[in-house]
Amino acid sequence: MPRISAAQRRQDFVRAAVEVIATHGIDGATTRRIAEQAKANLAMVHYCYDSKEDLFADVYEFVVGKFRDLTAAVDPQATVEQTAHKMLRDTMEYYVESPSFAVSALELINWARRQHGSRGIELFDKALEGVRATLRAAAGERPIDDETIDAIASAIAFVADGFAVSWITYGDRALAEKQMEIADSLLDSWLTARLGATNQRATKRRRTAASR
Repeated sequence: MPRISAAQRRQDFVRAAVEVIATHGIDGATTRRIAEQAKANLAMVHYCYDSKEDLFADVYEFVVGKFRDLTAAVDPQATVEQTAHKMLRDTMEYYVESPSFAVSALELINWARRQHGSRGIELFDKALEGVRATLRAAAGERPIDDETIDAIASAIAFVADGFAVSWITYGDRALAEKQMEIADSLLDSWLTARLGATNQRATKRRRTAASR
């Protein structure tokens, strides 16, 4: 049997921790349960990590990285509107396909806030910054100000988080599909209103500049 590297073991323990946290919560995520979920012995967990806090730090980074991946996986030629819809849809679909991730992400934010103050906010901020960066890239030369980019990113986060809570609560795929359609429709209406107003302001500024 080939030997499994410590780096691979750490990845196994991180994924196992996500499942255990989703089932038992942060307080119930003991190293023994994580080892059992990863089909490894307890000594290996302690070999890879000095403490459970160190393991949770890796889980935290895994969650941040997953949100970063979800926000980056868009067509570089897409419009801001298309990009916003893609990020929202990809996030919601990932929650449905990986319910343990959705539960664990919310658990970790609360845990980080309780244990480390601003760290829970940091996770949320990192996820939002990834959304903003992707939206800025999609905007290109289009005159969309930073305030509007921030507002779009926040709208995506609010809708995705509300969807996550509903999915975690009911776990009903048929309902989730309907709610994803509602979420898309809500975002579409909001984007039309917000970007329409932004475009009108930009046109007015151009006309004013041209008349001087």
